[in-house]
Amino acid sequence: MGKIYSKTGDKGSTSLVAGTRISKAHNRIAAYGSVDELNAHIGLLGDLDMKGEWNGILSKIQNELFVVGSQLANDSEDMKKHLPDLSPTLIGELENEIDKYTAVLPELKHFILPGGHQVVSQAHVARTVCRRAEREVIKLSETEDIDNQIIVYLNRLSDYIFVLSRYMAFVNKVSEKTWQGLH
Repeated sequence: MGKIYSKTGDKGSTSLVAGTRISKAHNRIAAYGSVDELNAHIGLLGDLDMKGEWNGILSKIQNELFVVGSQLANDSEDMKKHLPDLSPTLIGELENEIDKYTAVLPELKHFILPGGHQVVSQAHVARTVCRRAEREVIKLSETEDIDNQIIVYLNRLSDYIFVLSRYMAFVNKVSEKTWQGLH
C-alpha cells in the first residue's frame, strides 16, 4: 500500500470519484463530508452499547451511508453505473423499526432534550448531524442532479435515530429529559 498522503489537496481542492477536482469548500464536499461524519457518529453509538439489539441495523446504516457518500462524491453519469445503489428496502426497514419502538414507548407529550445517558446523548448527536447532512444534500440538489431517494433516506434516518434515542432511554431505564419551557 502506498502513502496515505498525496499532497494533491494542499491547495484546497480534492478529487471526486470520477477524478474531477473541485474546491474542498464545494457544496458536494460539505454534503458527503456530513454523511461521513454521521457514519462516524453511528459507529460510536453502536460502540457505546455493544449489546444493543439495534447494533445490526446500525451496521446496515453505516454501510448504506457509505453508498450515499459514494453517490454524492460522483459527478459522472458514466461512473454512476459502477457505484452501488441505495437499498430499496432500507427506508421500509427504518419505518418498521420506528413503528416497533414507538409501540412500546410512552406517548410523546413534551420536547425531548438530549441527555440522561451517554448512549442517548450520542444518539441525539447522530440525529443532529443527520439533519445537517439532509440540509446539505437538499442544498446540493438545488444545483446538481441528486437522487431524491438520498434525501428521503436521510429524512427517515433522522426520524429513526430520534425514536432510537427514546428507545435507548427506555431500555436503559433512564428518564427522558424533557423541555420544561421558559420559567
